[in-house]
Amino acid sequence: MSLSVDIKNAASFADIAPVMAELPAAHDTLVNGTGEGNDFLGWVKLPCNVDPEELARIKAAAEKIRKDSDVLLVIGIGGSYLGARAAIEYCISPNYNLICKDSPKVIFAGNSLSAAQTAEITAMLEGCDWSINVISKSGTTTEPAVAFRIFRGLLEEKYGAAEAAKRIYATTDRARGALKTLANTLAYESFVIPDDVGGRFSVLTPVGLLPIAVAGIDVDEMLAGARDMAAAVAEKSEDNPCWRYAAARNALYRAGYTTEINAAYEPRYRYTAEWWKQLYGESEGKDLKGIFPASVDLTADLHSMGQYIQQGMRNIFETVVSFGSSGAEVNVPFSEDNLDGLNFLAGHTLDEVNSMAAAGTRLAHVDGGVPNISVSIDKPSAYSFGELVYFFEFACGISGYLLGVNPFNQPGVEAYKVNMYALIGKPGYEDRKAELESRL
Repeated sequence: MSLSVDIKNAASFADIAPVMAELPAAHDTLVNGTGEGNDFLGWVKLPCNVDPEELARIKAAAEKIRKDSDVLLVIGIGGSYLGARAAIEYCISPNYNLICKDSPKVIFAGNSLSAAQTAEITAMLEGCDWSINVISKSGTTTEPAVAFRIFRGLLEEKYGAAEAAKRIYATTDRARGALKTLANTLAYESFVIPDDVGGRFSVLTPVGLLPIAVAGIDVDEMLAGARDMAAAVAEKSEDNPCWRYAAARNALYRAGYTTEINAAYEPRYRYTAEWWKQLYGESEGKDLKGIFPASVDLTADLHSMGQYIQQGMRNIFETVVSFGSSGAEVNVPFSEDNLDGLNFLAGHTLDEVNSMAAAGTRLAHVDGGVPNISVSIDKPSAYSFGELVYFFEFACGISGYLLGVNPFNQPGVEAYKVNMYALIGKPGYEDRKAELESRL
């Protein structure tokens, strides 16, 4: 296991011991499936129960896309795209589409209702051979469903209906729903979103694995990392990294630290933090409870959010994810004029400077009253991404039960949809539409 958790800079701000004492019960509730939401626990044993036949089909489809497409358009929203994008940026680069040489570009659509974004993606596809991976359990979620209507039409216009069908890959429900029906009717190759895995926990299912494999990332290594982490965190021990993380963050929450800032000093982590925000926000933010999940990209955000973190309201704590050496040898050069005054850095690597920036910032923030949890990883890789995903997922399940909520539902996300459907004129919402328009 290449991941470790250090909570010493949290322990001086809150009493962690009482929460640690509650962890055996929360752990058992999760593992034994005796708590609320226990019908969505398929992800717990997922890394050890991968269907080899479906994994082989994923790899075969990815290889076909890599051979016949310049671009894979991934259509999905929330958990149907954040995990895959996080993996590609973490394992390869946030500049993946600029630097990929032997792999198709991976473009994400259906995650907004922006006309400008849709038009831009349409222009990007001109002159390219491309395929679609549409990801939706129901096939009726507004943003991806609208995007699929638009881009399926463009694909059929380019290739004809029969050939386009061979370039559409549907990741959807096993047996029902609008997308599954369409996939059966038009013979799209289909992959299953397991019934017992919620969207925000689905990155290690076909939801994430197909686009990840298309980018050339070793999905076997990723699953191995998750499998090894699952074995490590199964142990009921105060040394369990998930216990340490869940206990520290819940102790801080009870002490009044209600906002958690997830941070890293590598741009490649940015979308992993976005995935983490959905995971924890949707899992814990209910019943008027929950730690608010936020993120910053360091050192860049030290020049924007740094002031607030250092001296703003003391209701925040940080979870900083750090990596070992990047493996890139970049040295700060010597300058004869030294006009910027940085010759004291000459000869040092950027890894060294970045590491010292992280260490200095951590101490400054702790001195300023900001608790700090440190998550350390050897290096970014497919293996460590699998570890990190399972670590955050398992800790999230435990943490939700410590908080006293169902970590696996999201009843609050329907409220905006009802209003949107009413305002746009969906049949059956006429009374609601009139009420809302009078308020607007």
